[in-house]
Amino acid sequence: MKKYIITAAIVVLSAFVAGAQRPTPLKSSDYQFTVVKENPVTPVKNQYRSGTCWCFSALSFLESEVIKAKNLKDPALYPDFSEMFVVRKAYYDRAIKYVRLNGKLNFAAGSDFGDVLDVIRDYGIVDQQAYTGMQYGYDLPVQGELDAVLKGYVEAVVENPNRKLTPVWPKGVNGILDAYMGEIPENFTVNGVSYTPESYRDALGLNPDDYIGFTSYTHHPFYTAFAIEVEDNWRWTPSWNVTLDEFMAIIDNAVNNGYTVAWGGDVSEPGFTRDGLGILLDTEAKATSGSDQERWVGKTDEKPAEKPTAKEMDVTQESRQLMFDEKTSTDDHGMHLYGIAKDQNGVKYYMIKNSWGETGNYKGMWYMSENFAKAKTLNIVVNKKAVPKEILKKLGIK
Repeated sequence: MKKYIITAAIVVLSAFVAGAQRPTPLKSSDYQFTVVKENPVTPVKNQYRSGTCWCFSALSFLESEVIKAKNLKDPALYPDFSEMFVVRKAYYDRAIKYVRLNGKLNFAAGSDFGDVLDVIRDYGIVDQQAYTGMQYGYDLPVQGELDAVLKGYVEAVVENPNRKLTPVWPKGVNGILDAYMGEIPENFTVNGVSYTPESYRDALGLNPDDYIGFTSYTHHPFYTAFAIEVEDNWRWTPSWNVTLDEFMAIIDNAVNNGYTVAWGGDVSEPGFTRDGLGILLDTEAKATSGSDQERWVGKTDEKPAEKPTAKEMDVTQESRQLMFDEKTSTDDHGMHLYGIAKDQNGVKYYMIKNSWGETGNYKGMWYMSENFAKAKTLNIVVNKKAVPKEILKKLGIK
């Protein structure tokens, strides 16, 4: 998501002075959480063997937006959006851009929240029951072959063996997507009402222009918008740049006023565990390979690592920038932030809905410390109404 010019001064180790001392073993059983504020979310899903966290988290966020806007009290009436409808449309759009840029674009499964909003703006949205997007014999997404086939196809088109592209190559992209994901229905029914993707979007009141992305880095001026320089931001979606204090204030203001937050950031940290904890420990980050969950937090049959220090690092604007510049904060994962809690020591945490199924000790939910969020959140998307008015004023947004 970003072009990066390193402007942060070198931060010495003393900038990472450990925070308030307290026992912090990497076992969720040692924590007792009390909910401070919790907003409604839809059930946890499982992206399984697909790199589509960006879509699962953004649609979960938008489902909560509909719940709030329509004041839905009965979970049976909660919306359930089709992730694979969005993924399919995004794959097609990326293929077109990839060829136009002669292959000088990341073509992979990962993406950004802005991708979801652009798809909804251009194509609408579909109910999950109307389109699962899986025609290849699995109950959960397994997309390694699809990703490889699409990549091979667009690479072959970029080679331009005829020295002139034909007008039919985009039909080949759609042919691959039809084979693996199935054709998108022109009409579908939800609660007895027939919709098109566009009319369903409009009936739900989903307007992509109602949402704003934010980040907080010093290599661009504050109160300006820029495209975060990471590969998955292939649409070059801009985020507004605000100070770290304002960045965190936006998250808190949203949650405390009944809104939720689409969260993107780094989970390749030893303090982000498979048991449902996200703590900013002062140890070297390490990522593993495998399924999406295993990639970031290890296999379920792995033995726990030795306990690192029980202290969390303090986070400043400068230390946050250094982590991004030196690439120890990376663009790993998207999740859905929906609440605030405190542990038995009064330490503040954010309640996070993940998309790895009902895994861990909290059935697919995570507790992420405020310090972890300060350091490792790359970007967020929130409803414009959830942003403090004084911040909107600085940005010139009404």
